[in-house]
Amino acid sequence: MDVSRYRVPPGSGFDPEAWPTREDDDFAGGKKEAKKELARLAVRLGELQARLYAEGRQALLIVLQGMDTAGKDGTIRHVFRAVNPQGVRVTSFKKPTALELAHDYLWRVHRHAPARGEIGIFNRSHYEDVLVVRVHELVPPEVWGRRYDHINAFERLLADEGTRIVKFFLHISKDEQKRRLEARLENPRKHWKFNPADLSERARWGDYAAAYAEALSRTSSDRAPWYAVPADRKWQRNRIVAQVLVDALEAMDPRFPRVDFDPASVRVE
Repeated sequence: MDVSRYRVPPGSGFDPEAWPTREDDDFAGGKKEAKKELARLAVRLGELQARLYAEGRQALLIVLQGMDTAGKDGTIRHVFRAVNPQGVRVTSFKKPTALELAHDYLWRVHRHAPARGEIGIFNRSHYEDVLVVRVHELVPPEVWGRRYDHINAFERLLADEGTRIVKFFLHISKDEQKRRLEARLENPRKHWKFNPADLSERARWGDYAAAYAEALSRTSSDRAPWYAVPADRKWQRNRIVAQVLVDALEAMDPRFPRVDFDPASVRVE
């Protein structure tokens, strides 16, 4: 499947309103076939991750962003079901601690960047500092406004040092978010996932859309591309993300290292 159409071209404007939040029913052969292909891609992702870990020379950083209920947790659970947890590290960025606030805003992020051989997954990320911070007016516009350049430089540094970066904006509609929030209220097993503050965030939908539009427009680059993934349908979202990641890892072409001895000459008594 060609996933290039979901990539936000560098230097172009990103308009969430003009970008689809779902594909047609026959996408990828329909839901049943897409789930079968996801299973195959998950296995392939596991194979490539094993090579990446053994090689120990490159790293892959995955950034997941999206409106509340967009499915960041679900994406991780479904797409990475066949990888070895030993080589994958998930970091969820929440409200900064006092220690983190005592440093520059990228300090807490850089320390969680993946080591060589690892896949690092950011569930939310450094982009919160041009999203939440902007929408809630936590710092003046001139402060968050210069952070796009900081972020581009930070990602350039990681890329230059051997980290492949792939960023996903899980794009859902306001109607779909409403449905998912209501589902959390209707199911006692999902009550814990509902936070009344989600409603105040939902009331700022337009502000967040504007913040995401500028963030993706100003920070999608060849070294750290953004993919705006239709996420109203979870099976479509998972299929697309898995394909992008398999394509990225295959382009990285990790190899099992050569050993410095002849295995055929070794006898285990």
